[in-house]
Amino acid sequence: MRKFARVWLGLTFSTVGSRAVSVAYPLLALALTGSPVQAGWTSFALTFPVLIFYIPAGVLADRVNPRSLMLLTETLRGLAVFSVFLALALDWPSLPHLLVAAFLEGTLWVVYSLAETALISSLVPRDQVSVAMARSETISHVAVLAGRPLGGWLFGIMQVASFAVNSALFFLALLSPLSMAGGGREHRPRSHAIREIAGGLVDGLRSLAGRHLLREIADGFNELARHPFLRKAMALTMVTNLMVNALIMIFIAGSANLPSYEVGLVLAAGGMGGVAGSSLAPYLKLKPRNSTLFAQLWIWVLALLIAAYGAGPVFFGLAILLTGCTGALSNVAIRTFEVDTVDKGKLGRVMSVHRLVTYSAVCVAAPLGGTLVAMAGVRMAAVILAGLMFCVALVVTLAALLNLYTRLGLSGTAREIRATGATRVLTTRRPTEPLRPRDGQGGWAPSPSPPSGPDRPPPRYRRPEHRSGRHTAAPDRDLPPRPAQP
Repeated sequence: MRKFARVWLGLTFSTVGSRAVSVAYPLLALALTGSPVQAGWTSFALTFPVLIFYIPAGVLADRVNPRSLMLLTETLRGLAVFSVFLALALDWPSLPHLLVAAFLEGTLWVVYSLAETALISSLVPRDQVSVAMARSETISHVAVLAGRPLGGWLFGIMQVASFAVNSALFFLALLSPLSMAGGGREHRPRSHAIREIAGGLVDGLRSLAGRHLLREIADGFNELARHPFLRKAMALTMVTNLMVNALIMIFIAGSANLPSYEVGLVLAAGGMGGVAGSSLAPYLKLKPRNSTLFAQLWIWVLALLIAAYGAGPVFFGLAILLTGCTGALSNVAIRTFEVDTVDKGKLGRVMSVHRLVTYSAVCVAAPLGGTLVAMAGVRMAAVILAGLMFCVALVVTLAALLNLYTRLGLSGTAREIRATGATRVLTTRRPTEPLRPRDGQGGWAPSPSPPSGPDRPPPRYRRPEHRSGRHTAAPDRDLPPRPAQP
């Protein structure tokens, strides 16, 4: 666990830096151009790599030493942010440079997030996986609470200071993997930082050379399909991400007349709930079962009903707090199941497919929430969203009950068969005999029975049957007694 503590410290620096730059990049674009459209495109450059690079990044995370991969990504992220700092210090910032840096940051974050989970799974004992995943989940929610306000506050003080601090955070994140003697699937001796970083790049190129990328991706999909719990969890997380982010958009659309501190508190409620849920996860020890997913589904329904009932800042805050807490508990259970059950050689690809599907719902959430507010208003939009969530939960529950009833019916039939003592009997089937016309009648009758008594033909011996590895003669009541030996 000492190595995990070092990774946990580096993960803290990296995640806080990621959240901070996610605020600093669009703010700088807005300051340079004065156009909200350009600020929106800058935010899009940060999030778009999630849609296109998660699957290839999963292949890379399965084939490259995760420690080397983390060193490479953190170095490039630090250099990208440092280049923006230099541009501001030299007074020649430009929007194209900002877009490229934001796109590079989003791409490297995708690779880093997969390598981080792979490294943790290789360092932590099996009985401590749940605790490690809970701490990792806590960091992501703490970063939401601390990173975004930090990025806005630093940018308000001085634009140059904001990117200088963020660049320093990424370089500090390098210290944790560098302080370890090895990591991941291959243990290597401690070496110079430049050699380790170059080794990560060389390993990445070697891992992709000579391999069929589509076949590697298909293996990840097949591995995910082998686990029914992961398939259900992926579908549930996609729905819940869609609903909660649409709810946040509904609140933002109706918050024009609210004080800024109230808006900030409501939006921070999700991070507070996430910290609480991930902190409770090691003590609750939720099992990765279908019951865990059903509990989250109906708690989500309750949260959206709370928001629909009041449609005010307090009710929206309670709903977001509740969804953040239950979402964190569910995420810990799902990540623990992934690390414990999925083939280690395919873990990166399975996580990439899972996260691609779940994060894609976030892209649809904002247009959905805005459309509902424009069509029906804030209060009715919250009611419609709660109704949709209730319908989804009801359909899923009825389908599960029907499946359970079918399984219980089949098992009950099997128990009845066993209780009657019925056994499978091997019988010799006679060929069907043709029907013969009766004498003087128009009907048809079967062939007459074989004669009995002295006119009966001699019995025939039956071929021995092969059963249980031994040749035994099948019983036949018509067999004559065996003649005595001389």
